[in-house]
Amino acid sequence: MHYAALFFAGMLLCNALPHLAAGLRGEPFPSPFSSPPGKGDSSPLVNFFWGLFNLLAALYILDAHPASFGANPDFFAVLAGAVVLGCWISVHFGKVRAGKGGK
Repeated sequence: MHYAALFFAGMLLCNALPHLAAGLRGEPFPSPFSSPPGKGDSSPLVNFFWGLFNLLAALYILDAHPASFGANPDFFAVLAGAVVLGCWISVHFGKVRAGKGGK
């Protein structure tokens, strides 16, 4: 269970980044609250709060299941979660942007 929680924390940390970045830059970005979810754009404020929620949830998990940086199983569990979600969302949002005529 410990490694699953750390894996999930890595996913949340990775997901926090694009939403916080878009929100702080004042740019719309897809979120689960858009229409259609994950494809339509949400406002910068919605993205900021969604990113903040993801960050706080990840920190809560990491507080309950501490992990140290370095070559150890805990760190690799967090890293694996970030890599898995990062690969998925980069492909997903690449398709979303292409469908909107994005770069």
